[in-house]
Amino acid sequence: MKCRRDQRRVERRRASRVALVALITLVALAFVACGGAVKVETNKSAKDASASSAQSPQRIISLSPSTTEVLYGVGAFERVVAVSDYDKFPPEVAKLPKIGGWSNTNLEQVATLKPDLVIMTSSQAPLIKDKLDALGVRTVTVPSFTVADALAGIEQIGAVTGREEAARRLVAETQAKLDDVRARTRELPRLRVLCIVDRVPGTLRGLYTATRGSFFAELIEIAGGESIAPPASNGFGQISKEAVVSLNPDIIFDMLQSGEGKLAEDTQEVWRELGSVRAVREGRVYRLNDESMLHPSQFVGDTARKFAALIHPQAFGGK
Repeated sequence: MKCRRDQRRVERRRASRVALVALITLVALAFVACGGAVKVETNKSAKDASASSAQSPQRIISLSPSTTEVLYGVGAFERVVAVSDYDKFPPEVAKLPKIGGWSNTNLEQVATLKPDLVIMTSSQAPLIKDKLDALGVRTVTVPSFTVADALAGIEQIGAVTGREEAARRLVAETQAKLDDVRARTRELPRLRVLCIVDRVPGTLRGLYTATRGSFFAELIEIAGGESIAPPASNGFGQISKEAVVSLNPDIIFDMLQSGEGKLAEDTQEVWRELGSVRAVREGRVYRLNDESMLHPSQFVGDTARKFAALIHPQAFGGK
């Protein structure tokens, strides 16, 4: 019975993961079709927004793990009354109502919770913002595609919650981490990195990779690597096993959020199917199962360091 429950949990996680990658791809395509410009705004006039900032929101709904992480980072998490189904951090989110995913937000539950602010990312806005506007709910959209977006989002959330000084400190700390990693790796060889963001667990089917235009690719560059995935207009793209062999990366980051315990896969064993690939042959396929690495928040600095410690361990006291 326990095994069946664990299997169902893995299947639900896989379904959510596939939906998330597909959704990122869909929204990013729309982003490109609009000329690559995202206008970050609220559904209030400038006068109303100024008046609202004088009285910080006390009932906040966060629709993305990244915005929840930032709310925690600037010291406004205690005002959060609900989060998305994907939220895992901080641990206290387990006690909060979950109001759905990106495309199936429970609007009735939102109305019942009576928020005075809903925060979402620019990846989500095309799917849900108009519906929230129709409810008369005040919304704020923060950018979410690049490293610069992550830093700008911290400042914006700090401003809208009245935590400007805390946000400035958090941005400075995050930027310092990025700068430190960049300085440590600047003169080192640029190893060729393939970043896999999704696949079918236990197999190399359904491979999706982060490409240029995503914050993952930026962090790999900061970490002293070269992101070698084939270009995709949306920052994420599907890739075949044959293409992986042809690219022959020095390092593979496998960011699949797979099961634990008895249901955990042997990532090295899965990749042995492509034994001719340098990263596989030399044992440089790394499973990265930390969900905080998936989100454009203050954790981008930590992610850059984790990437760098694997690409250039000698620069961080490793072998």
